[in-house]
This record gives sequence, structure tokens and C-alpha cells, in this order.
Amino acid sequence: MTSAPILHRRAVLASALAVTTTAVPTPVHAATPAPRLLPVLQALISAWHRLDVEGVLALVTDDIVWQNSGGYAPAIEGKPAMREALQGMARVIRSNHWRLFDVAEAGDRLFMEGVDEFHLVSGQHIALPYAGVLEFRAARIRRWREYYDGRLAAAMKAGGPIPAAVRQLIDRPALG
Repeated sequence: MTSAPILHRRAVLASALAVTTTAVPTPVHAATPAPRLLPVLQALISAWHRLDVEGVLALVTDDIVWQNSGGYAPAIEGKPAMREALQGMARVIRSNHWRLFDVAEAGDRLFMEGVDEFHLVSGQHIALPYAGVLEFRAARIRRWREYYDGRLAAAMKAGGPIPAAVRQLIDRPALG
């Protein structure tokens, strides 16, 4: 009769060991897929660094909806309207240093945090921290929403300095 409890304990121990060895979670880094959408955004940023309007437009759908005002102006709808807006911007920008600090992908969306920093031909230096969401169709951007403080943009366009609080947000390492 003493052998039955020993076998029972061994069976319980063996089954517990089997459960714990098969239920070990996979490390997060092993399960994280390679980014699919980020390379498209990086190509777009590279084109905009060159002020290459057609290079940017090659990465968006014909029916793009671009909400680039942080909500204080209507969305720019369609590739012709986006071309017009980008050409207008390119005429007044001497150089730009758009960079990303964080990104995340979920399905057909890419979430980003960064800074849009540029020097205007008129001499102003503007640096706007922002967050944005891109929605994709295949490998092209179909919706683009940006969120930033328009008051900061207006103050810097009027010649104001980059505030210290903004410097704290933007003076950090960007993604490679």
C-alpha cells in the first residue's frame, strides 16, 4: 500500500513538469515581427529631406486624406491637393530635419512620435514636436493624421525662439 502514494506523487510531479516546460512563454523579441510599414515612412522622410514633392507623392494613394494642421484647418484630400500643399511648403523651407523618436505598428496603421524641424528661407527656425497616425493600403499611405500645437508653430513662424520645454522633447536620440 505504500507504493501507490509514491506512484501518485510521481505522476503528479511528472505532469506538472510537462505543463511548466511546455507553457514557457516565448520571449517578446522573438515574437515581434519585422516592421512592414516603417520603411515606407522612412522613404517618405528621406524624400522630404530633399524637398522632393514627387518622391513623397509616390508613397501615398491617389485618394490620400492628409490632416496636417493638428485640427485647425480642413484635411487635404487627394494627391493633386497634397502636391499643391507640399509645393507651397517646399518654396518656403530652406532645409528640414524631420526625425522620429518612437513608432509602433498595428495592422495597417503606423503610430509615430517625432519632431518636424526646419529652417525657413525667411530665417525662422521652427521645431514642432508631434504625434501622428498613418493608415496604409498595401504599401502606400491612404490617411495621414498629425497632432501638434499650432500655437507653437505660429509663435516660431513669427520669429519666436524654440521654447525650453520643446527642447526637452526634441533633444533626444532619434530612431536610426
